[in-house]
Amino acid sequence: MSAPTTALGLRMPDRAAWRIVVRVLLYALVLFVFFMPLWTMAATVFSGGQPKSGQMSLLPRHFTLSNLTTAFRFGVGRGLLNSVVVTGVGLFLQVTVSAFAAYALARKKFRGQALVLLAILSTMMMPEEVIAIPLYLVLGKVPDPLGGSSLLDSYSGLILPVVGWALPIYVLTGFMKTIPVELEEAARMDGAGDLRIFFQIILPLCRAALGTCAVFGFLMIWDQYLLPLLVAQSPHMYTMTLVVTSLSSSQEQTEGVRLAASLMLMVPSVLVYLGLQRLFERGMLNGSLKG
Repeated sequence: MSAPTTALGLRMPDRAAWRIVVRVLLYALVLFVFFMPLWTMAATVFSGGQPKSGQMSLLPRHFTLSNLTTAFRFGVGRGLLNSVVVTGVGLFLQVTVSAFAAYALARKKFRGQALVLLAILSTMMMPEEVIAIPLYLVLGKVPDPLGGSSLLDSYSGLILPVVGWALPIYVLTGFMKTIPVELEEAARMDGAGDLRIFFQIILPLCRAALGTCAVFGFLMIWDQYLLPLLVAQSPHMYTMTLVVTSLSSSQEQTEGVRLAASLMLMVPSVLVYLGLQRLFERGMLNGSLKG
């Protein structure tokens, strides 16, 4: 069948072609809105010269790595190392503790269970600024398990306060309640204990929820500012957020150096989010097929 024509005999465009054009335009708009700020920041970082405050470049001019090397020389390397250590260990402990707590709240029946869950959720309603001073006093009196006199100015002080977070406990508890109890009963009939059921049945089915908790947990720990500000007493314990703040407030550094530090703070979040997003999608697919 020939394509429809207008009154003047002109051929009308196919609907499929129009859909492709509209889709391409929408993709281009989304790419421009979300990718352009990152691109202009990177172009300014790798450009030579000294841009003025607030000035950005669309294309790198006189490609150079001097801004990055200067940023690393002024603490970005140490801050990046501290952030990676704190985020890696803290995220692992946070997801582990949250999974065990959620399993107990979702599968075990005990007196006061609802009150325990309510107490955990109530911590999400309390701003960090409210507990800043009590947290500082507690960290100053608790000895460091790694050998220090207190948790201040130590990795333990940066990691332990972020281990307990109500959001992953709430998400995992709700997800585990949707898992059929018959699977657990069948495993118990085969002689499986709680730990075997937890690691071989519950956790594989919770892969989607674990991916979601890992994304939010990473972003929460990586972007922490108030906690490192309270704990870090010396520059060698600064995380990336403190390093970027110190460089931004410095009048001696150029705009390119400040943007280089900001770029190093932003890129890991983008990469980890994209990587864990794929894990989240695979977990959703596996959960739907098994359910």
